[in-house]
Amino acid sequence: MEEKLIERLESAVVRLEALSLRSGGVAVSGGDDSAATDPSIVAFDDFIGTCFGRVSSAAEKIGGQVLEVTRILEQALNVQKELLIKIKQTRKPDLEGLAEFLKPLNEVVMKANAMTEGRRSDFFNHLKAAADSLAALFWIAYTGKECGMSMPIAHVEESWQMAEFYCNKILVQYKSKDPNHVEWAKALKDLYLPGLRDYVKSHYPLGPVWSTTGKATASAPSKAPAPSAPAPPPPPPASFFSSESSQPSSSKPKEGMAAVFQEISSGKSVTAGLKKVTNDMKAKNRSDRTGIVAVAAKEGRAGAPSFSKAGPPKLELQMGRKWAVENQIGKKNLVIDDCDAKQSVYIFGCKDSVLHIQGKVNNITIDKCTKMGVVFTDVVAACEIVNCNGVEVQCQGSAPTISVDNTGGCQLYLSKDSLGASITTAKSSEINVLVPGAEPGGDLVEHALPQQFIHAFKDGQFETTPVSHSGG
Repeated sequence: MEEKLIERLESAVVRLEALSLRSGGVAVSGGDDSAATDPSIVAFDDFIGTCFGRVSSAAEKIGGQVLEVTRILEQALNVQKELLIKIKQTRKPDLEGLAEFLKPLNEVVMKANAMTEGRRSDFFNHLKAAADSLAALFWIAYTGKECGMSMPIAHVEESWQMAEFYCNKILVQYKSKDPNHVEWAKALKDLYLPGLRDYVKSHYPLGPVWSTTGKATASAPSKAPAPSAPAPPPPPPASFFSSESSQPSSSKPKEGMAAVFQEISSGKSVTAGLKKVTNDMKAKNRSDRTGIVAVAAKEGRAGAPSFSKAGPPKLELQMGRKWAVENQIGKKNLVIDDCDAKQSVYIFGCKDSVLHIQGKVNNITIDKCTKMGVVFTDVVAACEIVNCNGVEVQCQGSAPTISVDNTGGCQLYLSKDSLGASITTAKSSEINVLVPGAEPGGDLVEHALPQQFIHAFKDGQFETTPVSHSGG
């Protein structure tokens, strides 16, 4: 009896919130008063309360940046609700009107993406998962087959795949450490699959249904929370549609290179204004130009220290938990020997250097490095390689997980104890793994990880296989 009473009270609160939202400026003047209480809008409220509640609850227990990005996610869902209400009161806009209509949602997505930029945070995977997942909310931009988007249901599923890579990293990293992080990652996935997907499937399988009697142009909702995700491309310049385009080209003065060639072909003296170069002005005859480099200048340049533009070199233990190796250039003898299994190593912005990690550490991250070599003994959680070029990583002990993301050129050397490692790759190329041969003391055997795949639809589902090349 009490449960039924609570459900009725919650339903009444949802309708009162919808009415207050409409009276606060969401509804278009002269629109349908029942838009905010439409069954699809009420269902969206239920979807937020049911699915997002788990994400919010877990985020409050974690706090910090995870809670901050979760609140941005809540803003994006509220913006989408406002847009759904407005769609029922607005006629379908043109491309320019649609871009303006989606502007509030774009602003929220940009706000979430801004949190992933700059120096890599300890909760980078959480921020990236939340920011990338917001692209799923742009199913609302589907206007038909000609718009270049997938159907709304497929768009939600495809967009979640971008965020799932980082969500899986969270599950691996906190599997046996903190259940709140695991719950947050699982709840985030349930928010989109099946949450948002089932909502779209039930109410908007063919896209949003615009009003046929509302206003012709859609303006952005007032004071709407900031959104995320890319907006539709801007309309062509106004000059494309101006009356000037109907004038014959011969009646318009030519500009740019066309004007230059026209003047040359006219037979006029186009070189009349040029100055004559005398012999003493030629480089070979000038006494102030010489091919000899001054010794002092050369020595001064060679002796200058090589610093990264990002800042001075750094190799230090921070707060007793994190080794920071940053902006090292041309250093082949970097060593970390006083470490333990509770510490992590973060390598950032290094170039043409080699780092030896002598001991077991919890986690290793190599970020934005070029021609960097890393040799480590054991890692408890994972070794991550992100945004790098031409790196070599050697594991002399064990490593349960190795992930390579957005990297071009990566050589992985595995020992016998690390052959069971799980290797995850995304948006990367030229990844080779070298493993011990069958005979003890023999040469290493090189294996190239595939970067091209074939997707074939068979028996009601897609089967994915790597592309294989064979010589004739």
